[in-house]
Parts: sequence; structure tokens; C-alpha cells
Amino acid sequence: MKVEMIDIGGKSVMPFTIPSGIVTTEVSCLDEIASSVPEIGVATTKSIGPVPRLGNRESILAQYMPGGYVNAVGLTNPGAEEFARKLDRSKFPIEKFLLASIFGKDEGEFVFVAKTLEDHVNGFELNLSCPHAKGYGMQLGQDKDTVAAIVRAVVSKTRRPVFAKLTPNAGNIGEIAKAAIAAGAYGITAINTVGPGYYSVDGNPVLTNKVGGMSGVGILPIGLKCVRDIRKAVGPNVPIIGMGGIASARDVEAYASAGANVFGIGSALAGMTNEDIRDYFSALVADLESNGRANHAEGLLKKVDMSYRKVKVGKVLDSKCDFRVIQTDAAMECEPGQFVFAWIPGVGEKPFSVMDDDPFTLGVLERGEFTRHINSLREGDSFYVRGPYGQGIDTRGAGNSRFVLVGGGCGIAGLHLLAKRFSEYSDVTTLLAAKDGAHIPYIRQFEQYGDVKIATEDGSLGRKGLVTDLIMDSNLVAGSYFFNCGPKAMVTAVLPLEISVSDADRVYSSVDYMTRCGVGICGSCADGNGRRTCVEGPFMNPIVL
Repeated sequence: MKVEMIDIGGKSVMPFTIPSGIVTTEVSCLDEIASSVPEIGVATTKSIGPVPRLGNRESILAQYMPGGYVNAVGLTNPGAEEFARKLDRSKFPIEKFLLASIFGKDEGEFVFVAKTLEDHVNGFELNLSCPHAKGYGMQLGQDKDTVAAIVRAVVSKTRRPVFAKLTPNAGNIGEIAKAAIAAGAYGITAINTVGPGYYSVDGNPVLTNKVGGMSGVGILPIGLKCVRDIRKAVGPNVPIIGMGGIASARDVEAYASAGANVFGIGSALAGMTNEDIRDYFSALVADLESNGRANHAEGLLKKVDMSYRKVKVGKVLDSKCDFRVIQTDAAMECEPGQFVFAWIPGVGEKPFSVMDDDPFTLGVLERGEFTRHINSLREGDSFYVRGPYGQGIDTRGAGNSRFVLVGGGCGIAGLHLLAKRFSEYSDVTTLLAAKDGAHIPYIRQFEQYGDVKIATEDGSLGRKGLVTDLIMDSNLVAGSYFFNCGPKAMVTAVLPLEISVSDADRVYSSVDYMTRCGVGICGSCADGNGRRTCVEGPFMNPIVL
């Protein structure tokens, strides 16, 4: 199959995209992927509505089979006006086509979002197909007259080309597509996720929303049938963006045969870093142009494991504050720097650094409903974990290097396993700071692995002050490696001091970004460089705050 450029809205671009809501959900990541992956000609935003929407609490994503997922993000977005401000600061490549996915509950809301974003994007994709958000998406997109009315309203108010994204759950998707084109749509996107579906562990629904849309390899036959039906209904000249289960060159060829012009690849990217994504799309095009002689892209897919494991609380190290150290009855095979998700059915899940591997230990600072629940557990109680995730730190090559670990607040938990492993080969200095002494856990354990210095804001333990005071007062060795773990404000404050002692390429930082899936799909943890910290980090160099 020869891969050829396609004309969309006056731009000639490569015929690949990443579907809305996957990977490129933050503008920094959207810019980075569009700029660095030549094969992606159409970049699709997350679905944007008229007002900010928090969406669903975690768990938002579950894996029901290898390569198959069910999700219920809940149309999380910052609202049209804030997203327009973000796009105004964007560095999106002008030669690519920026397709804004938008949603609303009626014609007026769709029009408002379109007009708000019009000056910042190249076209619109109307989300008429989300299967798990009440009052939106699929509930509108199953009626051809409603679809036609929304398309007509948006087309009449914008000069940008409009695609209607349709649901596979409609029995007459061809008729709906034909109605959308008759109403003025430039093209059709098919399909959105299938469902809603349900997935459980030990009888407990994994998704907090209980049901969600299914994606990945399991929906490939449905996507192909829908695209074929749409092409038959709309004729040969309407652009169709086809997606649903694409993972290999064979899948792309099948969609092309069914009638698709542009190919969306989403769930197959789970677990991939930005570099992995670049390699994957390059291999995919090479496979396509090999006329069936090569299938390298499929070999680049990651083995993602989102299965849950039940553990029991072995011991809770109570403190006189809202921070608990929870030791379990299990061990965790992981590298220092990695993290896990802890899940309590009916409550939700959150990510935590692995504080210790044997026994598997978490440090939990109470911040909301989930952390209150997990901190209320006592010896013998059980909860679930999945992971580990992220890029671990290989401490075996530490040699005679010196390491300085800098932690603040709940970030202290992310340093203990580093101190334990680095101390096997190297000198370790640990600098810990918190608002008071009660919020500095595991002091005795840290002291086993090297020199420990402490600062507290109230002076109740160590010196009175901040972690920056510890750095300035310590006789740090030039050329040391620094590993920072803590809130953004702390990392921002310590970086200049550390770079004055050591080279910038020896400074690594883990900042508490919003991490919701752990496998790179939701994209919520993207940093200022467009790197998703759950697959690229969490310890990053350089760090862009």
C-alpha cells in the first residue's frame, strides 16, 4: 500500500492521527507529537465543551484483555475559553492540520465552542458518540435528525471544515452519516468507543463510573463494518477518518479497503514514550510500503499490564498527623522511582510511589476521599494494587558517584527506595523537609543508608527552615547527582541551587503531576515539554515546570 498525502481543508498532510482523548490531551503533548512525528498529519485535541468539566474520578481506565481497554474519563476538559487561551500559547506546526474535538448538549453549545476555538484550529470534529456521558455524545448521535441539526448549526457559523464523529452503537450509522453530509459536514470520523461495557475484578466494577467505552483490538471488526457502511452511504468523495482497533499495517490496509482515508491509532500506543511513538509510526509506514513483506510496527507494541493484585495491610506506622506509612504483607518487584496505583473498590484509585519493595510499603498523605479511606485501613485489611509503572532508576551503575536526595512533604516517600538501592554502591546524602517533624517519616530507615539532614518550617525537628536552607548549608560535593521529589514549588526553588553545584544533566526531578491511568493513554500527566511523566518518568531530566 502506498502511503500518500491527503488534502484536508486546503492542507496536504500525512493520513494518520491519534484519536481524541488519547495521548495528546494536553497542549504541550499535542505540540510535541505533532512536531516530532512526521507521519501524523492530523492532530486531534481532547473533546472540549462550553464550560470546565472535572469528569469522573479514578479509576477511569481498565484493561479487559491484552490490547483491549474500557474507559470512562467523563469528558474532562478545561472549557472552551481556557482551552483557547492554551492554544494561543501553542507552538503547533503550521503545516499540520489541527482538528478540535468539541461537544455540547445542544446546537447552541456546539456553536459556542466552535466560535470560541475557531481562530486557533483548522477544523472541528463533533463528538456525537461518547458512550458514557449522560446527555452528551451517543445520546445525541443516534438520531439522524439531531445529528443533521447540530452539523447544520455549526457549519452555518464557522468557516472551518466540520467532521461528524459517529457512534458504532447506532444501527443505521450509514444513514446518520449521509444526513450529516447533507447538512454540510465536510467528512465523517468513525468510530468512537463501543459500549458502554462493564469490567470487574472479584465482582467489583473497576471504573468509578461502573461502565465505559471499549477500545483496542477487540473492536476492530466493528470499526471496519461501520466505515464500510458509511462509505457505501456517502459515496467515494467524502473524507472518512477511520479508527477502532488499529495496531498494524494489516489493520490500516483493512480500513483503507473499507473506505477510510485517514487512520486513527490510539489504544495501541499504550505504554509508549514519545520516542516509542515516533519509532512506531515510522515502522508502520515502512510496513505499509513493503507490500506485506514487513510487520515491524506490531513488534513495537508494548506489553501493558493493568491487572490488580490484592494485598493485606501488615502494619500501619501511625503518626501524629495526616501522614501514614502502610506496610503490606507482600513484596513488590520494582525499580526505585517507580509507582503503583492503589485501588479500593467503590472508593477509587490513586498513584503512589513505592516507598519500599520488601515489604511493599506506601506513604500516604491525606488529601481527599481516597487517601482518607486508605489511611483508615488497619492490620489485616486488604486493598488492591496495579503496577509498577514508570521508568525506574538503574542504581547498579552508580559506581563511586555521590547522590543527594531532596524530598519535601509527601515526596519523601518517593526517595526511600532510591536511598536503599544507591547506598549499596555509593555515598548518599538525604535532605528532607516538611512543615513539622510529624510529617517526616522513616527517619531511622533513611539514616541506615547515609547522612540525613532535616528542616521543618516550625523548627520542631532538625533546623528551622526550608529544604533550600539545607542545600545552602550542606557541604555538597561538586558533580553530585541530585534526585528531587516533591511539590512543584519545592522543585522550582531547589533547581538553581543544585545546578550551581552540579551539571544540569545530573539533576532529576519528580513533580506531582496529575496521573490518572499510569500507561500513557489519558495524557493528563504531560509536563511542559509534552512528555507524559507516567511513561517517561516520574524522575525527569531536564524538567520543564
